Amino acid sequence: MIDHIHVANLLNKASTVAVMPTDTVYGLVARAKDKNAVSRLYALKDRQNKPGTLLALDIDQLVELGFKRKYIKAVEQFWPGPVSIIIPVVDSNLDYLTLGLADIAVRVPDDDFVSSVLKLTGPLITTSANLPAQPPATNLSEARNYFGEKIDVYFDGGDLSNRLPSTIIRVIDDQIDVIRQGAVKIDGI
Repeated sequence: MIDHIHVANLLNKASTVAVMPTDTVYGLVARAKDKNAVSRLYALKDRQNKPGTLLALDIDQLVELGFKRKYIKAVEQFWPGPVSIIIPVVDSNLDYLTLGLADIAVRVPDDDFVSSVLKLTGPLITTSANLPAQPPATNLSEARNYFGEKIDVYFDGGDLSNRLPSTIIRVIDDQIDVIRQGAVKIDGI
């Protein structure tokens, strides 16, 4: 069993990038407010035009970070759970998270461990623990093979091979555009 306080304490150190189990798969994670950590995470994944997913404990954490409540309120019925929703970002101070794009995927997990960590760290940016074009790590050994010593700390959540990545959707007016089917089956409407 991973101690959420230990995880949060290590993530709260400046520029820390970790691998840990999320509510879906193993993810690279960094505190969303730590610009250096976010930059390191994106460099590890060679992300240039594809931002990660923002995990938050609740809507209030997202608003505090700089997101507009009206965009979040429109999609909150999908949370908590493994549905990542692409929402607009109008605060240019968040360009480091969005890689300059106008939107980013956000999710409020339904997982006690992840929620306990988020209470102590604030929002986390995450992306699956894998290299481009490789399958997501399903255990810590696979994650270590991908990233080795480039990661500050690894947290073992056991074998996650039975978990699916999150479903990613975008809501435009009353339409749901399913970007990726994952843990939750959603039909586009």
